[in-house]
Amino acid sequence: MAVADDIALIKRQEEVLVFAAFDEAVAFRIGSAIRDRALAENLPVIVDIRTFDRPLFYAALPGSNASNPDWARRKINVVKRFLKSTYRMVLEQQRPDRTFKVGEGLDISDYVLAGGGFPVTVKGAGVIGVIAVSGLPEREDHGVVVDALCDHLGVDKRGLALPREAE
Repeated sequence: MAVADDIALIKRQEEVLVFAAFDEAVAFRIGSAIRDRALAENLPVIVDIRTFDRPLFYAALPGSNASNPDWARRKINVVKRFLKSTYRMVLEQQRPDRTFKVGEGLDISDYVLAGGGFPVTVKGAGVIGVIAVSGLPEREDHGVVVDALCDHLGVDKRGLALPREAE
């Protein structure tokens, strides 16, 4: 699948995976579902779910490391700044060094081009927060979040899942 096709599919994910309401209980259910999957599949990830004003859920799974929370923090900053998924930003920017162009004025210590940050969008309110996963290859981090959102929102993930990358 071409990059343009992936970008179009991610835009579709962002349009479809919208909440009627989002609160602490919803964050806990989604975070717990991601944690349960990570435990079952031995995924070495951290999960960080927050609104833009406060954290709502955090879990570090076996095999995750001390750098994962910082990667998640920088992904969260990207979603907050651009109001779209970080993997979409990776594909749109095409910057192998994981940094934004100098003219953007975004410090690499606070912003990173890496998949795994997905906007929490509430109907009628817009993007209010982020679900971030860190620890897997970026396309997989993104997919873990999308799968959990599809399950929670009752959306058929087969129509929204990115295909596996050719090896």
